[in-house]
Amino acid sequence: MQILVMSDTHGDSNVIEKVRSFYPNADAFIHCGDSELPFSHKALAGMKKVRGNCDIDKAFPDEADFDLDGVTVFVTHGHLFNVKNSILSLSYRAKEVGAQIACFGHSHILGAEMIDDVLFLNPGSLLKPRGRKEKSFALVEVEDMYFEVKFFTDNNNFISTHKFMRK
Repeated sequence: MQILVMSDTHGDSNVIEKVRSFYPNADAFIHCGDSELPFSHKALAGMKKVRGNCDIDKAFPDEADFDLDGVTVFVTHGHLFNVKNSILSLSYRAKEVGAQIACFGHSHILGAEMIDDVLFLNPGSLLKPRGRKEKSFALVEVEDMYFEVKFFTDNNNFISTHKFMRK
């Protein structure tokens, strides 16, 4: 199963559509907020999406959790969980909803780590990256024994890959 995750596109619908076109057969598309587009914008169609601190459309939920073929995924932007300082609050919420994957943005810094059997994933930003020069998104491969996270640039150039054993 493939999950495409992006965040912090800040009004650029073209980059959303471009990145989606790289993996049209992904099983799920996630936007972790700060799209700065209307909730019903065609670039966001069919995506699991949440409200970021820069999104004004009240139709966006603050968070979402859903099941993908037996894997519970939690999505939030991160500003309400103070993720720029710590992911502790986010980890509590992820545990509350029984998430195996927690996706978030807000910091514009890509990263993935497994904490207490939960994969925490920030895809970075497709507009204004921090901590590195490449604009980025993530592709998560869900396998029986592991999660594999691959980071790519906005032009689908490979950045890095990370494998995490799962229970």
